[in-house]
Amino acid sequence: MARAARELALSGVYASAITPRRAQSQDPDFSGLLDLIDFVSEGGATGLCIFDAAGEFFDYSFAERQRLLYLGAKRSRIPMLVGASHSTFGGAAQVADEAISSGADGLLVMAPYFFRYAPREIEQFFMDFAREAGDAVPILIHNYPEGTTTLEIDLMRRLIDSGRFAGINDASGDPAAFQQLLEFKATRPFALFIGQDKLAAAALRAGADGLISPAACAVPELVSGLYRAIKTRDSARAEALDARLCEFSGWAGKFPFPVAVKRAVELRGQKSSPPLMSLAPETEQALQDFSIWFKGWLPETKKAAAHG
Repeated sequence: MARAARELALSGVYASAITPRRAQSQDPDFSGLLDLIDFVSEGGATGLCIFDAAGEFFDYSFAERQRLLYLGAKRSRIPMLVGASHSTFGGAAQVADEAISSGADGLLVMAPYFFRYAPREIEQFFMDFAREAGDAVPILIHNYPEGTTTLEIDLMRRLIDSGRFAGINDASGDPAAFQQLLEFKATRPFALFIGQDKLAAAALRAGADGLISPAACAVPELVSGLYRAIKTRDSARAEALDARLCEFSGWAGKFPFPVAVKRAVELRGQKSSPPLMSLAPETEQALQDFSIWFKGWLPETKKAAAHG
């Protein structure tokens, strides 16, 4: 029997989880995901997001995604968002149905990936998806231009105005576009998340409700500490923690996403997975440098995050 959905807090820090793999295999490591869920929960994350881009969802079958989300929903002590994105409408609808049946607390959905579509087709996709998913759990619109069609501001406004979507996760990395969403939020009640760690502090200070954070999968203490410091107006602590998050984000940006996050998760003693493809020798060397840096950076970061 599926677990009854929890009341989803549409604010705070949602850790965008990687999907651990079994050693020398393409198969997901189910127990590894369960341990990772405990890790981010104990680190102070408000919630968990699986099958976001960091989870490399496109690399897993329906059956594997169904099993992962079912076990994750049963294990998680914090609310769980499930990415229902797919290259087709039918695929997205099927994942959404499985997520709701398994006890997900909310859905995150981007436009169909790989192919580019006109705004009218994207709008039709989202409206059809909302009708198919129903209102059992909140649905967040995911704007992720790196992997799919950029969502225009006017399109997101119309989708929110439809009343079928609870909020937006903006991972565009475009401060001007995010500012427009903030201005729209002042006229309509909806949850606005930032999906880029490097912009997290500025977005939260400007009025974002929360963030869906890949960094929080590796250093949940840091990201949750930053969120609390900003919300309690502890500016000195927020500035110090933001500087550390920017250091991490700067390193992560040197590698194909989410290579650095997966390595950091491994260095935290959690199961992870190798890059999806071989790295160039110079990139591999840089990743070794990152590992050395991270091991030295982590103790002071944990100490800084624990204060306050």
